[in-house]
Amino acid sequence: MELFSSLTPVFVAIICVLIGIILKSNRKNSKKGKSETKNKSESRRWVDDDLRDSTDDLHVEEEDADGDWQGLDENIAHVSFSAEHYSEGEMIKRSKEFYELLNKRRSVRFISDEPVPREIINNVIKAAGTSPSGAHTEPWTFVVVQDPEVKHRIREIIEEEEEINYKKRMGDRWVNDLKRLRTNWIKEYLDTAPYLILIFKQVYGMLPNGQKKTHYYNEISVSIACGILLAALQVRIGLTLHPGRSQLWCIMAWSAQMCPASRRI
Repeated sequence: MELFSSLTPVFVAIICVLIGIILKSNRKNSKKGKSETKNKSESRRWVDDDLRDSTDDLHVEEEDADGDWQGLDENIAHVSFSAEHYSEGEMIKRSKEFYELLNKRRSVRFISDEPVPREIINNVIKAAGTSPSGAHTEPWTFVVVQDPEVKHRIREIIEEEEEINYKKRMGDRWVNDLKRLRTNWIKEYLDTAPYLILIFKQVYGMLPNGQKKTHYYNEISVSIACGILLAALQVRIGLTLHPGRSQLWCIMAWSAQMCPASRRI
């Protein structure tokens, strides 16, 4: 009993140390679990990667909301707007005609070298510029290329990247899906088309004070603008717009006569 009594303080001290170690370990595991959960939730913020753009990846240095704001005006001026209204019969007629016009659109890879008036190109780009955009940032740049040497250099760059896509990046399933369309990485029509329109997204803009300003949903906004460009070309002009896989360029040209095109599904 005397031996046990003399060792009691030692046992108590050992037990206290063990309890402290266990509690400290539990705290670390808890913090680690929360951190992993947070990182996992952040990485899964976009469920569909096809909808994801680079807005979240960009760390733009903007002024704090409560700081000395020297950027854009707090309020954007609005203009009076009244949409033109039509009768129900007229709306049905117009919607049918619009569908019939767009239904004639095809993506073809046999392009005519027939010249296209530059005024047409300017007008359809203006039409694309009416597209809605995230926070009204209009994050697009349209570059028109006509010079044959520049077009050929663009073709070389695109074909080099596309060959890598077909052989390494896209995977067997994707390549097999494209076989029925009989496409490959050779894009001779880039030399044939009278114009190429390079369509770039602006990840950020510049404020009057020289700081960067985020362009929200820039990739989605540019894609919508491309869709309006496509519709403008088809509705009134009948030109072919063939989008590139990377969505960074488009071709403006007349399609070749009797060229093959995919049937509507």
